[in-house]
Amino acid sequence: MFSATQSSKSEFLDKARQAREERKGYKERERAATLIQALVRRFLCRCKLQKQIRKEVDDFFQDVGTTKRNALSIFKIARKLLFIFCQEDKLRFEKLCRSILGSMEVENEPKVWYVSLALSKDLTIPWIKQIKDVLWVSCNFLKKLKPDILQDNKLVTLYLTMLVTFTDTSTWKIVRGKGEALRPALTRICENIMGHLNQKGFYSILQILLTNGLARSRPSLTKGTLTAVFTLALRPVIAAHFSDNLLRSLLIHIMSVPAVVSHINTITPETHDLLRKFTLFLSREEQCVDICVCLEGSHTLCLLGNLIHLGYLNEKVLEEEANHFVKDLTDMLSYCQRYVSQKKSNLTHWHPVLGWFSQTVDYGLNESMPLVTKQLQYLWGMPVIRTLFSDVLSKKLETQEPTPPPQPTTSQNNLPVKSLFKRAFQKSASVRNILKPVGGRRVDSAEVQKVCSICVLYQTALTTLTQIRLQILTGLTYLDDLLPKLWAFICELGPQGGLKLFMECLNNDTEESKQLLAMLMLFCDCSRHLITILDDIEVYEEQISFKTEELVTISSFLNTFVYKMVWDGILENAKGEKLDLFHSVHGWLMVLYERDCRRRFSPDDNWLRKDLKPSLLFQELEKGKRRAQLLLQYIPHVIPHKNDGYDQLRRLPVNSIKGVIRVKFVNDLGVDEAGIDQDGVFKEFLEEIIKKVFNPALNLFKTTSGNERLYPSPTSYIHENHLQLFEFVGKMLGKAMYEGIVVDVPFASFFLSQVMGHHHSTFYSSIDELPSLDSEFYKNLTSIKRYDGDVGDLGLTLSYDEDVMGQLVCHELIPGGKTMQVTNENKISYIHLMAHFRMHTQIKEQTAAFIRGYRSIINPEWLHMFSTPEVQRLVSGDNAEIDLDDLKKHTVYYGGFHSSHRVIIWLWDILSSDFSSEERAMFLKFVTSCSRPPLLGFAYLKPPFSIRCVEVSDDQDTGDTLGSVLRGFFTIRKKEPGGRLPTSSTCFNLLKLPNYSKKSILRDKLRYAISMNTGFELS
Repeated sequence: MFSATQSSKSEFLDKARQAREERKGYKERERAATLIQALVRRFLCRCKLQKQIRKEVDDFFQDVGTTKRNALSIFKIARKLLFIFCQEDKLRFEKLCRSILGSMEVENEPKVWYVSLALSKDLTIPWIKQIKDVLWVSCNFLKKLKPDILQDNKLVTLYLTMLVTFTDTSTWKIVRGKGEALRPALTRICENIMGHLNQKGFYSILQILLTNGLARSRPSLTKGTLTAVFTLALRPVIAAHFSDNLLRSLLIHIMSVPAVVSHINTITPETHDLLRKFTLFLSREEQCVDICVCLEGSHTLCLLGNLIHLGYLNEKVLEEEANHFVKDLTDMLSYCQRYVSQKKSNLTHWHPVLGWFSQTVDYGLNESMPLVTKQLQYLWGMPVIRTLFSDVLSKKLETQEPTPPPQPTTSQNNLPVKSLFKRAFQKSASVRNILKPVGGRRVDSAEVQKVCSICVLYQTALTTLTQIRLQILTGLTYLDDLLPKLWAFICELGPQGGLKLFMECLNNDTEESKQLLAMLMLFCDCSRHLITILDDIEVYEEQISFKTEELVTISSFLNTFVYKMVWDGILENAKGEKLDLFHSVHGWLMVLYERDCRRRFSPDDNWLRKDLKPSLLFQELEKGKRRAQLLLQYIPHVIPHKNDGYDQLRRLPVNSIKGVIRVKFVNDLGVDEAGIDQDGVFKEFLEEIIKKVFNPALNLFKTTSGNERLYPSPTSYIHENHLQLFEFVGKMLGKAMYEGIVVDVPFASFFLSQVMGHHHSTFYSSIDELPSLDSEFYKNLTSIKRYDGDVGDLGLTLSYDEDVMGQLVCHELIPGGKTMQVTNENKISYIHLMAHFRMHTQIKEQTAAFIRGYRSIINPEWLHMFSTPEVQRLVSGDNAEIDLDDLKKHTVYYGGFHSSHRVIIWLWDILSSDFSSEERAMFLKFVTSCSRPPLLGFAYLKPPFSIRCVEVSDDQDTGDTLGSVLRGFFTIRKKEPGGRLPTSSTCFNLLKLPNYSKKSILRDKLRYAISMNTGFELS
């Protein structure tokens, strides 16, 4: 009974709980249904209201132009539209803006003017809020519009007009006449509106609009649009009296737009002294860094271009604020420089001006980079250079004026002619004093500090703007008097002038020292560029910028500077700026040295260091001392070769052709010539074979016009396997050089330069080497460069016509060149292309084969210490007359001969008095196999030249005996040797001379022997 009751109670409780839960669920469903119904009703109500408002708005704007709507009606309809505004209402918003602007154009009806509501006590605050909202919606539309689309361009004009109209009272009719008293209050309202827009990001909107319209090759913004944007950008700044915050916004958002100053300058020259304000603002380091960090690389470069353009447009301000302007540009370039990389990596991006850049690059700006580059070019244009370097350029270079010739009395009518002749005389006859280090200018003076900072600016530009480096150098060298006056300025620095000061700067790490070295570095980079692009006529005859005597002074300065950097151990530990300085100074030095090697302008010992002891140098080289290795690597020309310089080539380790080559000659009768090859016969063989292959008649090599020097023939392909022949000839020449054998092969210097690899140097210029190929052709080419008229009239094309075995062949210098006319714009390219074709392209394969063979014997690094003329001397020996006194001094006598023996006295007398220089060369070849003397004199002839008295023929000769020596010494003859000829052993540099009884017999026999061109068996 009890259990049944318990069971029914449990069921009851369960049912009660379920009922409670059901009621709760019902209520929740009911509440949810009510909420959904409310949301739906609200949505439907809102849709109905929006539809109703949109209909009302559409009805309001339907009758356009039929009635004049008062300001209050526009305000009310605008409030309704803004209440429901979404993207689909953009057309209605456009009509609203047109209606508002239309109301502002009505004459003499204040109630129609939309701005009149600002004067209503009840509506002032709502009106201000409404116009803020309307203008911000206009800004949002501006951000999305594309100015290159016609319809969007019209809308851009509309919304900009709205912004221009309601951010300044100047166009409001309400402030005219009696309403002038209202202007201050209304102006404050405008400032309030501008403040609101600025807080919301107004400058970012303008930046987007400008970038969309200007960051392209053809701008899509009209002049009116640009005027409006620039006006809007300046209004907040002017209203805030150029406060730091607004100047910062203007710089970051407006002045960083690519080439914006170029576009604005065409429409409004009024810049409100912005250059001065920007310059002073950025001169505070923290502000400049903040701007650069916000902009990053690409946009910083755009800002830089705009500032430079402003400087170009405002010369007076630039002159007054030069120090701040230079500092600002240097700081910005230095910031960009930190991210400029020398090579591609996973972290770098390519930039058309900066090169590989480790910051993010905005590729959208690339299309406008030509305009930015054009702005940057103003920095090295003449007007800016003249302004910045005014202290240097204003320096008068002392001149020696000759006394003008007496002028005859002339009538007044002849005065212009008289003046013309006077100017011509002064220009041609005035002679500038040679600039040399004199010292006397304090380095801590304001003038020196200013010039140094300017040099730092341009040097920073060179290392940052890597892709337009050549443009910068060309601009800096355009003024003929800048570099000589900068050199004159350098000569005056410090107590003694020049070298000592700069050597002290190398050991100091102060900011002043760095700036002075930057000046030297800029001078070297620019001067090297100038001399590289000038031809020989401009350097030696016209002497543009520098006189040749000044080049001697400069080269001496550079030579000493580089030598001390190397020998004093500075270069070993140099890095960063010091290493860059070394390469600049060394580069300028080597350009001068190579120019001097090609055509002398300096004294014979100009390049040598007399305080350098070769014995010490070679000791240090053997010990592996770093400074000795660097000296040999960078400035081997300072080593006096008259000691053991040339002999170093023979000391170098061998890596090929280590074996000894033995040779046996066969005479014209087909019989083997007598004699054992102890290197002398091989020398003779090598000289003979090289002489044959270099014979122009074989057409492997040709001779240059004028000085008849050898270079590969462009038509050598007529020989089968001609490239293998060139490789063989290269090997033979290499073997001769390796063995120290001089051969009479005069090469054209341009060809030797290629063999030595100089044509791969950054300092190499094809046009400079062209005279060594064809001096007449060079003059004709350079005359095109100087041609004052239209080069197009000459009828030239980018091609070269050549007569090849009776057929005219046209070679295109570039693809399609025969159809491209040579003009004033491309004439410099034409000259260089033509020079490159004649000296490189035409003989490219032959030269490569020759170099391949040559370098299989001679390591090119071995020749780095020699210039091109010096290598020619290594090949061909000295061109100097044979020094008989030197030969006599180093002659050894055998068989009873001695220096006072009558036959020996006759011999030297015959050689000096009776023989011509050609016969003396033949004599030398007869006894040594080489017609030229050793490079360092006969002291270096191995084995030494010797003369032996002989009594019998070579095949009977058993050597010297006591009897033969005594007979030779006392001139005792077994029989008259008049029928025998002198003979030689070239392998021992030995002359075998019979004991002749008469001087005439000796002369005739010796002359006959040397003319037969045979070494042995003539007896």
